[in-house]
Formats: sequence, structure tokens, C-alpha cells
Amino acid sequence: MSKTVTEVQIGDIGSQAASHMDSERMSLNVGPSHPTTHGVLRLMMELDGDLITRCEPVLGYLHRGDEKIAENMTYNQFVPYTDRLDYLAPLANNVAYAITVEKLAGVTLPERCEAIRVLICEMARISSHLLGMGVFGMDAGAWTPFMYTFTEREKLYTLFEELTGARFTTSFTRIGGVARDIPDGWLTKVEKFVDELPKAIDEVEKLLTRNRIFLDRTEGIGTISAEDAIAYGITGPNLRASGVDLDLRKDKPYSGYEKYEFDVPIGTKGDCYDRYLIRIEEVRQSILIIKQVIATMPGGLWYADDAKKIFAPPKDKIMSSMEELIQNFMIVTEGPQVPPGQIYFEAENPKGALGFYLVSKGGGVPYRLKIRAPSFCNLSILEKLVPGHMLSDITVILGSLDFVMGECDR
Repeated sequence: MSKTVTEVQIGDIGSQAASHMDSERMSLNVGPSHPTTHGVLRLMMELDGDLITRCEPVLGYLHRGDEKIAENMTYNQFVPYTDRLDYLAPLANNVAYAITVEKLAGVTLPERCEAIRVLICEMARISSHLLGMGVFGMDAGAWTPFMYTFTEREKLYTLFEELTGARFTTSFTRIGGVARDIPDGWLTKVEKFVDELPKAIDEVEKLLTRNRIFLDRTEGIGTISAEDAIAYGITGPNLRASGVDLDLRKDKPYSGYEKYEFDVPIGTKGDCYDRYLIRIEEVRQSILIIKQVIATMPGGLWYADDAKKIFAPPKDKIMSSMEELIQNFMIVTEGPQVPPGQIYFEAENPKGALGFYLVSKGGGVPYRLKIRAPSFCNLSILEKLVPGHMLSDITVILGSLDFVMGECDR
């Protein structure tokens, strides 16, 4: 049936309007050099006014080829590179990598070494969460909480420097142990720090947790369901905020975590506010773990003494015994001798599950190394999560995910 003139005109007007609406949408790049993105992350977004209709994360601006670099250096030489993954928690990265190699080599560590590793991992968790919470407050428009959290983090860095000789990139772990034993009086300083930390956390909560503006900006924003969190491989506080009870320290204990009593905080809504609350409570639980470690710190060696081809002998023996001198020379030049095989291990890092897949053909250099970076997986949900939110919500959503591009791009 033929159309009337009026029907044709109305149809043309409708198509022109639709075309006009499409042309009104704006493409916007956020990053890769923008303070909102917490590093060199680029978000290609499409906006309908202030409403985000599409968001595509673009990664790789910080890619350094860490996994390929590992194939050309000994196992211990790669430890400093793990510092540069999640550079807010280098001590925890060191431990996760070392445990992977030790499991393949069949090395059993003494209790004191495992206790030291648990201690530094929880200190790293506190350090990472303190910065994450402070910056998250800034992203939501609150400056003062950052001053509290950063002040406490500086105290932690002083403790790290006394233990490792470095504040930021610590490189403290070795395959088969740690670089050195705890200095005299250091545990007392750590205990003093964790005794005073709850006061600062309380101040942060007073400023944020019931703040009307903060609640309006975070509640119901960036909600991730438990199903989506699992489907996208999200781990750590972001996963637990969505109601999934998974913490590798409890479910697959390593380094003696099964000896310590602590709770795993679980969220209910999976929004930005829940992710903030989870990190607040995780700091409190880490304090409990640290106190238990200090109270039960065993004596003995801080390295596996029976792993002759894995851990270098003490300096005094190197200078007085030909056998130890040769042993040290071989470990330094050829690396810790790891048998052929393959293994995968992941640890509960502050950002989530940090995993290492290692393939060895024998000798002191890995044949292949693959890093499972939690920040990379956590960012993968942005394409689904962001559309439907306002442009101003981007800062809050990114801050709540608490990612680090160093481990994301590797």
C-alpha cells in the first residue's frame, strides 16, 4: 500500500532526529596521562551528555616485558623485578614469587622464615590499603583522610627501611629464605606501630564512613554482582565486597597462615562503598595477625640451611671455608639450581590473587614465567561495569577498584 505524503515526511523527520541524536554523542579519552586513572590507564568512552554509554579500557602503556626478562636472569636476579609489579606492596610480591620457585625446588623453610614472611606480607597489606583508602577519599572529594593514611604509611616505610635497607623497592626475599634476620628491637617498633594504628583508622572512619557526601558518591555506584565478579576473574577485596567468601590465606594457607586467627570480611552489595569498608576491616585484621606473629615469633634460622644449591651460605662461612665459597660462587653466577618441572602458585596479595606459573628445564634460570596479575583481571570488568553511570562516577569507580598499572601491564 502506498504511503501518504504526511507519513513519508514524518518518517524522514524521525530518521533525521535519530541521526542527530547519534551525532550528539561525544567520544572522550580519559588518560593515559590523567590523575583519575591512577597510572597510565586509558579509557575510551562514549558519552550521551554526562551519561557514559560505552567504556573500553586500553592497556599496555606501562608494558616492560617482565615475563620475558625473567627468562634471561637467575631466579634471585628477578626478585627486584617483582618489586615493580604492585609497587605499593613489593614485600608481598617478593614472597609470592619466592614460594613458587621453592615449591618447584622442594625447599622446606624453617618456622622463623615463614613467620617473618607472614609479618612483612601483612605490613605490605596495611601499607597498600592505607594508600588505597586515602586516595579513594580524594577521588570522592575528601582530602583530609589521605593525610591520616599517608602519615601512617610513612611510619611503615621507616620500618621497611630498617628491615630491608630500602623504603620502596625492598627486594627482601631470597629463594630459600629472606635476605637477613630481623634487627634487634625492630619487632618492638612494629608492635608500637600496630598499637597506635587503630586510632588513625578510627579518624578516617569518622571522616568517611558516615559522611553524607561520601555515601551519596559511593553507595549503589559501580555495583558488581557475585556472578560477574567470578566470571571476570576478580579477586581480593573487590571479590569479597561482592559477597564471595574467598581468601587464599584461609582457603589455601601458605607460609603458616593456618596458625593465626583472623576473620575474612565479606560485603553484601558489591558497590564502591562496600569495597571501601572491606579494606578498612582488612587493615584491622592484619593488625591482629601481626600481633600474633610477634607474640609467637620462633627462633632459629631465617633461611633453609639444608638447601645447599638454593640459598647462599652466611658471609662469615664464605670468608672462612672453601666449600661455602664455591657454593656462593655457583649460586651467584649460575643461580639457585631448580629441577625440571612446572608449577603454579598464587598468593593473597592486597590487590587480589597474584599468581606465578613457572616452567623449568633445570638449572638456575627459568624457561618460562607467566604472571597472573590481579589488577589486570580486576580492570577487565570496566567495559561492563561503567556504562550507565555518570562521568563524575568514573573517579569513584576506579578508586574503589584500587588497581596498580605496574602489575597490570607488567
